[in-house]
Amino acid sequence: MTKYKRILLKLSGESLMGEKQYGIDEKRLAEYAAQIKEIHELGVQIGIVIGGGNIFRGLSGANKGFDRVKGDQMGMLATVINSLALSSALVATGVKVRVLTAVRMEPIGEFYNKWKAIECLEADEVVIMSAGTGNPFFTTDTGSSLRGIEIEADVMLKGTRVDGIYTADPEKDPTATKFHDITYDEVLKRGLKVMDLTATCMCKENNLPIIVFDMDTVGNLKKVIRGEEIGTLVHNLEV
Repeated sequence: MTKYKRILLKLSGESLMGEKQYGIDEKRLAEYAAQIKEIHELGVQIGIVIGGGNIFRGLSGANKGFDRVKGDQMGMLATVINSLALSSALVATGVKVRVLTAVRMEPIGEFYNKWKAIECLEADEVVIMSAGTGNPFFTTDTGSSLRGIEIEADVMLKGTRVDGIYTADPEKDPTATKFHDITYDEVLKRGLKVMDLTATCMCKENNLPIIVFDMDTVGNLKKVIRGEEIGTLVHNLEV
C-alpha cells in the first residue's frame, strides 16, 4: 500500500557524485535506479528532476567570470547529462523512461509540456524532466517546484544527503536538532535553506507538500512512499 499516487522526486547533481569529487558515480547511479524501480513496481507515477552541480553550477560559474545567462545555460545542459545517465540506468533495470527537456534538443529528449508528461506518467513511464525551467536565473529547485505543480504531484520528495531539516547544518553544528514537520511560513521565517526562496514560495502558494529525506540510505525512498515517518515534512498549516 502506498501513501502517494504521483510524486515529483528531486535529486541533487552532487548526490550523483557518490564517493567521487566530480561527475557521476556509477554505483550511486545504480542504487538510485534500483530504489526508483522498487517504488515504480508499487504503481507509483514518478516524475524526476535532477540538478547539475556535479558537472557545472551556473551561479558559481558567474562568480568566476562567466556571463550569468551562459553559465545557467551550461548548468541546464549539465542536468540533461545527468538525466540521460539516470535514464540509461533505469532502462538497464527494465523500467520504461521518457526524458523531456525544457529546451528543444531532439533527438536527445522530447520538448517538455505538461500534457505529454502526464500522458507518459499514466502510461507507466518514469518521466525525467531536464534542463530546469529552460530559463536562466531559476534553480533546479524552482524547476522541480514548477514541474511538481504542473504534473499535479501529490508530494515533492527531495532526496538529499541528510535525513531531514535541522535548525542548523548538522554537518557543521552538532547541536542542531531535527524537525519532524514544519510549515512553509516557519521555514521562511527561520531562513532555513530547504530550497531557494522562489521554489519554497511556489510550493507554499500551490499547496505542494515537500518531504526532505536521506536518499543515500538504500530503502528510504520506499519507506517514504509507504508513509513511514522518516525525513521532514514541509506543509501549509491546514495539512
